[in-house]
Amino acid sequence: MPWSNQTGSGGWKGGGNGGPWGQRPQGPRPGGGGGGGGSPDLEDILRRGQDRLRRAMPGGSGTGGGIGWALLIVAALVVLWLFKAVYTVQPDEVGVEMVFGKPKTELSQPGLHFMLWPVETVDTVPVVESQMTLGDGQRGDNSGLMLSGDQNIVNVQFAVLYQVDEPANYLFDVEDPVGMLKQVAESAMREVVGRRPVQDVFRDDRAGIAEEVRQITQDTMNEYQAGLRVNAISIEDAAPPSQVADAFDEVQRAEQDEDRFVEEANRYRNQKVGQARGQAAQVREDAAAYKSRVVQEAEGEAQRFTSVRDAYERAPDVTRKRLFLETMEGVLKDSAKVIVEQGVGGAAGVVPYLPLDQLQERAARTGSGTNTPAGSQGRTNQ
Repeated sequence: MPWSNQTGSGGWKGGGNGGPWGQRPQGPRPGGGGGGGGSPDLEDILRRGQDRLRRAMPGGSGTGGGIGWALLIVAALVVLWLFKAVYTVQPDEVGVEMVFGKPKTELSQPGLHFMLWPVETVDTVPVVESQMTLGDGQRGDNSGLMLSGDQNIVNVQFAVLYQVDEPANYLFDVEDPVGMLKQVAESAMREVVGRRPVQDVFRDDRAGIAEEVRQITQDTMNEYQAGLRVNAISIEDAAPPSQVADAFDEVQRAEQDEDRFVEEANRYRNQKVGQARGQAAQVREDAAAYKSRVVQEAEGEAQRFTSVRDAYERAPDVTRKRLFLETMEGVLKDSAKVIVEQGVGGAAGVVPYLPLDQLQERAARTGSGTNTPAGSQGRTNQ
């Protein structure tokens, strides 16, 4: 209800000195207090607070109150300045102090530091190693699909491990260093995969591809002075697109069968080559042995001929006769006739002789038992 509609001379409802709720306003207490037993007046409380503040400030009341307020403002400003001038660098961070916006060379290590604010300001940069995963399909844009050097499509998921190397460059030279690293790493991976066959990406040379991508990414980031160091790049997964996965598996199985057949052929070839080499070695050994035997026989024959010649030179008649007898022995040793030389009495011609050849053939047919009567008969005839 508007206060103007209240009745009574005091403007309060109920007339007299009553308050708006039917109470009489209490006068000030003796010594600055309120009325006995009533609620204190808000204006009285504010007035007493101001009086106490003036007495607490240096200079007391009067003109000294302005100085007190000035000192209070100065103290507040000092506290604010200290709040801005003192800063803390966390264990996984470094601080880059700037003088009028120009960064200092030295970095603030973890701990409590002081600077001349606002002339100097500071920015903190995390220096721990961070990981970024690319090609995982979370963005829904098939960012991992790449074309290999042999015209195959492969979905590559890889991780980039990086950390801040130059905090000043990281803060001021590039607007978004992390976003730039993501774009450069993805572009480098597409470049390297586009030069390699798909088998290198799947299993043959993942480590080589990752190292090449890391080097290209690091060189590019250094050219832009982004202040980031790429520690490693790891290919976490490489697979064909889901639409052609079955056909690709068939190709993989066919290639595995091909590798198996090639291995079996190589084993068979090695077996045959080993056998052929063994046979060749044996033939060479036999040839060497035959050569040695023939040479030694020839040398023996030559030595025998030399000895015979020497003997002939010393005793020609004896040697000639011995050679004749040896030659005739060789000629007649297989003959079936027995020839008896001229006897001592001078009888000439061929004398009767036993049928030794027939006896020998009969002995060979009948065995050793036949020799006894034949021998007896021979001796009787003689």
